[in-house]
Amino acid sequence: MQTGRMRTELVSEPGDPDRPNEDFASVGLPASGQGGALVVLDGVTPPRTGTGCLHSVPWFTARLGGALTELTVSLPDVPLTEVLAEAISRTAESHAGSCDLSHPRTPQATVVLARWSPASVDYLVLSDSVLLAESPAGAVTPLLDERLSLLPRSALATDALVDATVRNKEGGFFTAAADPSVAARAVTGSLPRGQVRALLALTDGAARWVERFAQGDWSDCLALVRKEGPQALVDRVRDLERNGAEGTVPGRGKRHDDATAVFVEL
Repeated sequence: MQTGRMRTELVSEPGDPDRPNEDFASVGLPASGQGGALVVLDGVTPPRTGTGCLHSVPWFTARLGGALTELTVSLPDVPLTEVLAEAISRTAESHAGSCDLSHPRTPQATVVLARWSPASVDYLVLSDSVLLAESPAGAVTPLLDERLSLLPRSALATDALVDATVRNKEGGFFTAAADPSVAARAVTGSLPRGQVRALLALTDGAARWVERFAQGDWSDCLALVRKEGPQALVDRVRDLERNGAEGTVPGRGKRHDDATAVFVEL
């Protein structure tokens, strides 16, 4: 999509064509033509034991992502933490009467938000999705919430252990579920608009080109997407998965994960 001189490209693919994609992605461009926003969510795949909720993860990410898309564009002066808190509250209210929102696996998602204006680029990252910012000189800065990756493998041994000890708990990691206070736990910041040439947001299914398969660093990843587009990145990940590449973290996560990449050249 081309809007003025802005280039935006978005790709999102399910890990399994027989299962719904649990990711969500959007780019919002205000009618004024000034600025814009991107939203990327990675829905947390539920355990077979259930979530206490009547609704699916794709239902949740669509509701939360839709609210975030609206609010990031329509409330340009509201901090992104408040935007996320309001979107979580709005989503929770839509099913609080029918579902147990206190369940540790109530539908939830990682979050990447970025909103830009002529003056600044604001960002928010919650859990293990990725946001990369490229400077006019080509330097790439990863904007990450590293809490999950820093936990010892022993803390993630089983779903029950994760839910009891580290999921949305102090000393663990946080996702957007039903508690709006989690928004204050996100990694946030603001960069001068003149210091950002492009943004790339990735769910971990696309980020595994770097994080799992070690095919390059974040700068290489953004350079690939800039040159060939986000579909090329996802295609390379799928090839590595199909060929049985173990990567640097063998056995971590699903063999094929939903993969989403959003590239914005400002």
